[in-house]
Amino acid sequence: MRTDFDFTPFRRSTVGFDHLFDLLEKGQRGETSDGYPAFDIVRETDDRFRIMLAVPGFKAEEIEIVAQQNQLSVTGKPAEEDAKSNYLHRGIARRPFERRFQLADYVEVGSASFADGLLAIELKRVIPEAMKPRKIEIGSGNTEPRRIGSSKEKTLENA
Repeated sequence: MRTDFDFTPFRRSTVGFDHLFDLLEKGQRGETSDGYPAFDIVRETDDRFRIMLAVPGFKAEEIEIVAQQNQLSVTGKPAEEDAKSNYLHRGIARRPFERRFQLADYVEVGSASFADGLLAIELKRVIPEAMKPRKIEIGSGNTEPRRIGSSKEKTLENA
């Protein structure tokens, strides 16, 4: 039995939704990570978020954070270990990792901090002025309707 779905007919009749179909196909293929490192996402306010990654054993200089378009990528590469260390048991995972987060539109990555094995990344939603709701005033019915850019409007502005 075939378990995948072909989105090709939908791609032909839509414009600007390629990203959405790519996400659906990616989820359908089962592209998931192994859950390492563990993370929390905290909503501080309606427009502020914080991602907390548990990266015990790593140093700040071994972690790289890259924000590109609507994606945040956190990569950890442990430095070469001291050859003198002779572990009897290795319970703290220090393997290389890459964790990607898909960000919503208008979400910007702010600062990042590292303390006690936790990496905190601050996010903020910044909506442009053109996208914010605005109130439209209703004029009274006794004024003559004007077209934007009409000659009457230009003469009124010059007066």
